Amino acid sequence: MTADAHRAIEAVWRIESTRLIAGLARIVGDVGLAEDLAQDALVAALEQWPESGVPDNPGAWLMATAKHRAIDQLRRHKMLDRKHAELGYEIAERQATPPDFDAAIDDQIGDDLLRLIFTACHPVLTTEARTALTLRLLGGLTTEEIARAFLAPVATIAQRIVRAKRTLAEARVPFEVPRGEALAGRLSSVLEVIYLVFNEGYSATAGEDWVRPALCDDALRLGRILAELMPDEPEVHALVALMEIQASRLRARVSSSGEPILLLDQDRTRWDHLLVRRGLAALERAEQLGGSLGPYALQAAIAACHARAATPEETDWTRITALYDALGQLAPSPIVELNRAVAFGMAFGPAAGLEIVDALTAEPSLRSYHLLPAVRGDLLAKLGRFPEARAEFERAAALTRNARERGLLRGRAAACVPTAQ
Repeated sequence: MTADAHRAIEAVWRIESTRLIAGLARIVGDVGLAEDLAQDALVAALEQWPESGVPDNPGAWLMATAKHRAIDQLRRHKMLDRKHAELGYEIAERQATPPDFDAAIDDQIGDDLLRLIFTACHPVLTTEARTALTLRLLGGLTTEEIARAFLAPVATIAQRIVRAKRTLAEARVPFEVPRGEALAGRLSSVLEVIYLVFNEGYSATAGEDWVRPALCDDALRLGRILAELMPDEPEVHALVALMEIQASRLRARVSSSGEPILLLDQDRTRWDHLLVRRGLAALERAEQLGGSLGPYALQAAIAACHARAATPEETDWTRITALYDALGQLAPSPIVELNRAVAFGMAFGPAAGLEIVDALTAEPSLRSYHLLPAVRGDLLAKLGRFPEARAEFERAAALTRNARERGLLRGRAAACVPTAQ
């Protein structure tokens, strides 16, 4: 029974921990304390459930247990009188009537989740801290799982999470959804974190694996939750569209032995067409809300061009270049410009793409970015300038920290042999 109970507790925790922390954070106003209380409830479950059995509504049991501990905690520290009054009323109600466990877990859960998302992604935190805290509080990942996903020492991730919670507490960040003019900037911080998690899964920056589908799944789940909680925000639907369409290619991105397969070489019958349909529907929703020119909507529209092409030859590269032009005007960056160069090379010939890439070679932010020489090598190879292409691929291989990608780039360098030889 003990082993079964522990497995059940682990499954319940995966499902309920986010809602539990969100509900507790509303009560205590501190996400760090909320997580501690949730962990206390988990320990209580580990102690009691193997003997008593798993309750019919385990999530509500955890919430009720954590709420009791929150009340004790607030009493012990003599916190705000208003909190005492609110919780005192809750205690009196609980003593007068049997506990309503369903209400304990379901009350205001949508609002609480939204508050938790905006708090974990608050701009007062660094991007790395926001990412780690989001995966911990909203993804339900353990510190070890986050460290493994980002190939970082467990101690580093643990320290990052502790500091993030301390920073939120010291800055007295309110547990709320921003309103008015503050919403747009804060929402963009949330979307950035979710897409960063997705991208690390879609194309890992380091390690032995080129893709980490579990991270993509975590990001997609967060994006879908956000879309349900903020149904009128076009960029939320646009980000979901972008992730759905890109995730549809995951099975085709690697061979059976884990080797990377580039977009134009993928077997498109292996794409997940359910995810494609979901992505196109989310993009349509974003456009209906008037968000067709948002940064994520433009990227999703580019992904949709690939998704709609049954073969690489059918890809509408001219439209893709127009979309990149629009994206470059809206959110200019060297990365966008590099992607625009790829599209121009496909639409108008490698010389047109190389002209754009050559203008980026002096860009300081791309000095250590392996995809700059990789793209340049590809364009040079198409122009028959094989010695230069080989050097670029070798430079790209030296810069990447991903073992699979390094092997791919070295293979492309070795293939750069003049046809006359």
